[in-house]
Order: sequence, then structure tokens, then C-alpha cells
Amino acid sequence: MRKLLALLASAAAGVASAASIRTLDVEQVDGRYQFASDTFLDASPAAVFAVLTDYDANHFGRISSIYKESRYMPPAADGTPLVYTRVQGCLLFFCKTMRRVERLETVAPNFIRTTALPSQSDFRYSRSEWVLEPEGRGTLVKYRLEMEPAFWVPPVVGPWVLKETLIRGGESAVNRIEALARERGEGQTAQQTER
Repeated sequence: MRKLLALLASAAAGVASAASIRTLDVEQVDGRYQFASDTFLDASPAAVFAVLTDYDANHFGRISSIYKESRYMPPAADGTPLVYTRVQGCLLFFCKTMRRVERLETVAPNFIRTTALPSQSDFRYSRSEWVLEPEGRGTLVKYRLEMEPAFWVPPVVGPWVLKETLIRGGESAVNRIEALARERGEGQTAQQTER
């Protein structure tokens, strides 16, 4: 849920960031919000994948301040990993804390899907997909989210308001994902060099 505009920022090593949000679309159809974005990150798919699947120790709080808690839970009966996130955010004057327990399905290093369990979440429906495609020396991240909150949302909070909110918060989140992925990539390179 976080993308837009070309941007430059400093990564962890002080190197200029190449993160850029190429597209961001938000729609509301029959009570469900649909988000779609394409973002380029100057980091490998494996490193981006590692960042986006690291739910331990509230790692997601390093990506965005709206994440107050994230963690792995005991797996589902069929062995599928379960993850928990708790976010707190505001749209205009409407503030809400939302919790979500999701099934996590992955195909490393290119695909991540989460599907909320409505009985343990503040959503009637929520499904996200991340497709990570190599592009040059970086990664094209295709993100899709469809969600239906299980709580009242003011009518004024429509796609336009959500899109503006995502634009404001998305730039910093994209840069943080890229910086964390670069840190992981540099750590992996250092380990390979030591061998």
C-alpha cells in the first residue's frame, strides 16, 4: 500500500536511492478498496523478498511508522505460515487501529501472497500480492491489494483521499524498503567474500 513518484534519497551507505514509484492506482468497487502499484527498487529480488517477509521483532515498523506490531505466529493446521500485523493510521480526521492475521504464501524470491483470516482480523476480506521481477541491477515490484474493512469508514474517505495518503507515506516507505534490502544485499555480499 505504499508507492508513487520518482524520488531520490540516501540509502544506508549514503548512496543515492534509485527507488521510484512508477504507478499507483486506487479504486473502490462494491465496498472493497483495490490498490495497484509498480515500483522500482535498486536492490536484488532476493534482498527485497527478505525484507518483505521479515515479520519478526516488529521489523515492519522500520518500513513505516504505521506498523505498531508485526510477528510470525504458529502455523496453520496445514503448515502454512501465519503472520500478525497491527497498524495505526489516520485518513483526514478518521484514525483507526487495525489488526490482521494472514496466511503467508511465498515462492522465493519472486512472489508473496497474504490472505487475511476474517475471524481474527479487522477486515472482511484482504488479499495482497507482491511480484518481484529482476530489472537491470534492481527489482520491479508489482503490488496488488484488495481489502474490505470490517469497520465503518466515513464516506468522505474514498479512493482520492486514500491515494493522496499513500502518496505522502509511500515515498518514505519505498525508500526504507530499498535501504533495508540494500543492507541485506551488502551483508550477503560480505558473507560471500569472507568464504
